[in-house]
Amino acid sequence: MTRLDRAVGAVLGSAAGDALGAPYEFGPAGQLTARGQEMRGGGGWEPGEATDDTQMAVLVGESLLEHGGLELPDVFARFQRWAAGRPKDIGLQTEDVLTNGEPWDLAAALHFQVNARAAGNGSLMRASASAVYFAPAGRAGTMAAARRIAALTHGDRAAWEGTAVLHELVRVALEGADPLAALPGALEAVHPGHRERYARVLAPDWHPDLATEFNGAVWPCLGSAVWALRTTGGFAAAVRAAVDLGGDTDTVAAVTGILAGARYGQAAVPEAWTASLHVPLPGFGDRVLDAAALRDLAVRLAAQGPGRGPQPEQDR
Repeated sequence: MTRLDRAVGAVLGSAAGDALGAPYEFGPAGQLTARGQEMRGGGGWEPGEATDDTQMAVLVGESLLEHGGLELPDVFARFQRWAAGRPKDIGLQTEDVLTNGEPWDLAAALHFQVNARAAGNGSLMRASASAVYFAPAGRAGTMAAARRIAALTHGDRAAWEGTAVLHELVRVALEGADPLAALPGALEAVHPGHRERYARVLAPDWHPDLATEFNGAVWPCLGSAVWALRTTGGFAAAVRAAVDLGGDTDTVAAVTGILAGARYGQAAVPEAWTASLHVPLPGFGDRVLDAAALRDLAVRLAAQGPGRGPQPEQDR
């Protein structure tokens, strides 16, 4: 399996997990197994339709490619255009940040200042493209980029750190190493004020039943994805386990899909899942990406990462 196989697996796998989990969002645990329905739609979603998780990931990836690196005002502007296009699903916090009229470098911070809560999983869910692109930057570089992208919509550093850990685990997996074995090193690079809490949910003995928040929060979302990867033996099994947890099924499965796709490669993503996979882009005309377009995006992201374009600035 090549690095490129793994990169495509991360992007395609995240989108497939997103679409698989979408019809079960906010439902109880075990519904996927109980119904036995995969990629059949429901809950307002067409069969194989990806949600805001993948839509925002695509916008990040296309910005990175067009600008040869991270141009934060452009990413934010794309997010705003997408939000104005009235997507079927958009997080309450993300929607407020993108529509409150504040500039790109203040909107999320001001939201956090007013609400004092901004640790949702909305920056984690869209990390597939950026994780692939920034992997060549090494641990420090990819984690710094993750934090900066997360901070566009999430003012709570907890969201930055979770997204940074995910970036690092993908980086390790793309090199063909075990991302689970990389957890101690990733945790060492987490901000000291957040390290203990992440160490708890990423520990080998942690189970999603031990979560103290709904899995729409960044900590249990990332913890659940790592748990699914750790306790299963393949891509499909990991993503199914994530959906069967219930709750924020599309995002937990999307994050699991990033990790499992990077570990097992694109061939492990079931063809039955990718056949109907499609990603509408509200606000961008009638554009809809299919699985082939997602593969192409992943290939270009893997080929044009740091070293060929601007490097991410140092973490703030």
